[in-house]
Amino acid sequence: MTKIALVGTGFVADYYMTTLANYPGLVVAGTWDHDAGRLAQFCRFHDVQAYGSLEECLADGETEIFVNLASPESHFELNCAALNAGKHVYCEKPLGMTYEQARAVIDLADSKGLTVCGAPANGLSDAQQLVAGLIAAGRIGAPRLAYAEMEDGPVFKDNWTEWRSRSGAKWPGLHEFEVGCTLEHAGYGLSWLVSLFGAVEQGQAFSALTFPDKGPGTGNIAMAPDFAVGCLSFSSGVTARLTCGLAAPRDRSLTIVGEEGTIVVRDLWDDRSPVHLSRFDGKRPLLQRLAGRFERSRGQVLPLRLTHGRPVAYPAPPKAVKLAAFPSQIDFARGIATMAEALANNQVPFFSGQRALHLTELALAMNEGVGSFTPRSGF
Repeated sequence: MTKIALVGTGFVADYYMTTLANYPGLVVAGTWDHDAGRLAQFCRFHDVQAYGSLEECLADGETEIFVNLASPESHFELNCAALNAGKHVYCEKPLGMTYEQARAVIDLADSKGLTVCGAPANGLSDAQQLVAGLIAAGRIGAPRLAYAEMEDGPVFKDNWTEWRSRSGAKWPGLHEFEVGCTLEHAGYGLSWLVSLFGAVEQGQAFSALTFPDKGPGTGNIAMAPDFAVGCLSFSSGVTARLTCGLAAPRDRSLTIVGEEGTIVVRDLWDDRSPVHLSRFDGKRPLLQRLAGRFERSRGQVLPLRLTHGRPVAYPAPPKAVKLAAFPSQIDFARGIATMAEALANNQVPFFSGQRALHLTELALAMNEGVGSFTPRSGF
């Protein structure tokens, strides 16, 4: 059994509480939030204990992992406080608001013999394991090119002020527009790309604020970029393009092109997303062939887009697990559970240390639109 302290009881915290039910070995010893009302509401809903202060949380000698779900600009301070209190840290993205902050967190952890892991956990999903297995088995030959999309749709045109989590926390739209969709969402694509292809050795990053007016209440806020693109060269020889935005129609797919075929992941936010595979020397599915003939005969593209290739069956039926509701069907707590298991076995968690730093550095580069860059981190 591993006891954890959960700090930050906002919108995303309910995703973690929902999926913690999948891991009875993880026990929430207590929670804390600077917003007393939100903390009380969260604790009542989930029947967990509240710490009276951050100091009380950090002083709890029974907790092993400090789970940092607070707002991004407070991540650095809280991470350092937890490490100085002797806690391992699992942190929502990013580790810090600058590379220097993130670097300092990892260096502090190393100096104290502690571990820092970074979200997101979708890079540990069943879908990612299926795709990694297909690549390792040579089903598409050597991967050469990848296109990752992380478009969440024009949420600022929706009724986002009314969105609530299970426990009643408001979706922090104004804050998300201020921090930026890149720091909030690019990691969902980067975690997949880095887990499959390794470290990035060169990159090009561009970002822009394309919709400065996001509706009532947003006029006095300094908006972060709502569009970013990174073109990444991996040390493994793969070239990838990741696009992250908050305006284009929802698309969270990943397409991997190898020397002998392609793999398409339909939704990176789905723990068991449909995965399609096609080979250049194979025959396309009947429906796709018929659609192609129809388009050529009519001289126009069909309004319905078919996913390229044939669906690949998962090697085992789905487990009876709890996931967050659509569209966020990620096993958020899997990252904490994987971390706890690795620590118990004296192993290094996958998304920890230098790899966690690398993900933060890449997301920051995309958000800042730095142009050409060479990552300072690596693994």
